Amino acid sequence: MMSTIACGTHEDHLTDFQGHLVHTAIVPDLIRLHAAAQKAGFSLAIASSFRSFERQLIIWNNKFNGVRPVLDKYEQQVDMSQLSERERVFAILLFSALPGASRHHWGTDLDIYDSNAVSDDYQVKLEQHEYEKGGPFYSFNLWLNEQLPDLGFFKPYHSYSGGVAAEPWHISHIRQSEHIAEQLDVNVLTQVLNQADIAGKAEILKHLPEIYQQYIVNINAPNT
Repeated sequence: MMSTIACGTHEDHLTDFQGHLVHTAIVPDLIRLHAAAQKAGFSLAIASSFRSFERQLIIWNNKFNGVRPVLDKYEQQVDMSQLSERERVFAILLFSALPGASRHHWGTDLDIYDSNAVSDDYQVKLEQHEYEKGGPFYSFNLWLNEQLPDLGFFKPYHSYSGGVAAEPWHISHIRQSEHIAEQLDVNVLTQVLNQADIAGKAEILKHLPEIYQQYIVNINAPNT
């Protein structure tokens, strides 16, 4: 399988940050973000950072095969047994990236929350209601929306635009993510997926140009 940072098959660019693997180049800005959050009364905690191709592949296959739940836009579980293979592919893509195309492959993207807002035994779900009014991370989310651009980060899924659902917990380093995104295109993905044991492969490859446009490059640009 071709080795590329963009597709999650390369890890030499990563370093440890508070027990999580991140892109070495984002560490200075991540330290600034963490310090700014602390000054504002929040404790920035990382729920998820780098995720390898193999890890994303396991998530995908489990969701496609009904082992792991798939949620709709209302965050209700989808009955995958009632869907065609094409419908399964697009149902998963609402909340889970295609292996080889996840921004979490890059080490530039993090799922974060405010650990000050919950007890130590709270199980973070990374669901929208946690970041909306009345949720434990609402104040933190408002602060992030105001401060992220000045600290070198943005939310690629700040709002729903017809592809991936809104993910208020997902932040991305502006400069490094843009650089890595330039390495990824339909041809690169086709090569990677052709060599992978991925569920729904025929349907994925058949619709890959559409998937690429709707779910991979269709993001909220920085400062929007």
